[in-house]
Amino acid sequence: MKINNIKKVKIQANLTCPYCKKEQAATMPTNACQYFYKCVHCGKIFKAVMGDCCVFCSYADTKCPSKQIEGGE
Repeated sequence: MKINNIKKVKIQANLTCPYCKKEQAATMPTNACQYFYKCVHCGKIFKAVMGDCCVFCSYADTKCPSKQIEGGE
């Protein structure tokens, strides 16, 4: 049996704050969606854009683990 379609899921992402536009490294949770995130630079809390499942799908360079598994990345 061949198992060639196993995809490695990324859990590290670079998240860009929608307020100050600064980038920060973040670890994505693998067992839940993260709807809110506090910027380490400006301190503002931001939330996922309506229609996205989490802040990583809205503001990161990598989709969240659940979307990666679904094939959304």
